[in-house]
Amino acid sequence: MRPSAAAFLAPAVTASSRLVPLRPARRFAVRCVAAPPASKPAYSPSKSGNWQWTFEDKPVSIYYEEHDQGTAENVKNILMIPTISDVSTVEEWRVVAKDIVTRKGELSYRATIVDWPGLGYSDRPSLNYNADVMENFLVQLLNSPNSPVADADGELVVVGGGHAATIAIRAAGKGLIRPSAVAAVAPTWAGPLPIVFGRGSDMETRYGLLRGTLRAPAIGWMMYNVLVSNEKSIQSQYKSHVYANPENVTPEIVESRYELTKRKGARYVPAAFLTGLLDPVQSREEFLQLFAKLDGDVPVLVVSTLNSPKRSKAEMEALKGAKGVTKFVEVPGALLPQEEYPLAVAEELYDFLQGSFSS
Repeated sequence: MRPSAAAFLAPAVTASSRLVPLRPARRFAVRCVAAPPASKPAYSPSKSGNWQWTFEDKPVSIYYEEHDQGTAENVKNILMIPTISDVSTVEEWRVVAKDIVTRKGELSYRATIVDWPGLGYSDRPSLNYNADVMENFLVQLLNSPNSPVADADGELVVVGGGHAATIAIRAAGKGLIRPSAVAAVAPTWAGPLPIVFGRGSDMETRYGLLRGTLRAPAIGWMMYNVLVSNEKSIQSQYKSHVYANPENVTPEIVESRYELTKRKGARYVPAAFLTGLLDPVQSREEFLQLFAKLDGDVPVLVVSTLNSPKRSKAEMEALKGAKGVTKFVEVPGALLPQEEYPLAVAEELYDFLQGSFSS
């Protein structure tokens, strides 16, 4: 007997609503930074604005923030892209960005954080979202002469979480973007339903039915509200697997993410993500091949976490021996360490940046 859509989706959302990671590589140094969670003050960006991404001849307004100290000399650029999820937002990188750009040294840094189309504070049109669409966005962002990172002078480090990191690595492997380095924080490749239920033909049919239902005008909103857009569900996700320590899940975080799920068009990207359409590869082997393509060409940092869910942790641990990973480190956290333990992540990123930009 076929289960209802709600019964079908709920176990996967509960088990893995924020992505599921994969394996690192060659030269690796495991350094566990047991820093406590940082407080999360409301840091204000140096600049914020909107950039126009064009897809299928349609303009889409993309929200971005810049964080810097106003220094004009020896400034190196970092692009930070949020982990793709139903509550993805630039907010998850703010403390990390602020920590890095305020450090004193021979080099100064400018961090640009950009929301994905259909997520965060960007426009959320009803596109047929998939991994190729998201890759197209990233390629245009890095190559457009009027983008927020257009003045990087060929030296841009791309930092991403979850699927975002893997999409960036895939684009770099194809030669569509040319970052000077990539940092993959808790990288993932399988969406919540495929990682739990697999990709058999029967399951793919069910994913399609569920995706169509979530995108539908009336019943789609009803199902989305039950499964995703409610504070109880968001709090449960964060406490079970997004954060390592349930005590770090504050009412303010839950309320902020809940508000994001109420924005117009909020359900379209989650419908694709939950059902595997945003997965950049279909297997662990393909995932490892993405890293291997960058071997000797682009330095890659993989940041694993100590307390990821079982499936995600296994994939991260597998990355330790993979080809193409320049450095592998471990920090506290689960699937969103950059938000829960931002100072530990910032420390590892800063060390990696210093090495990437040193002469």
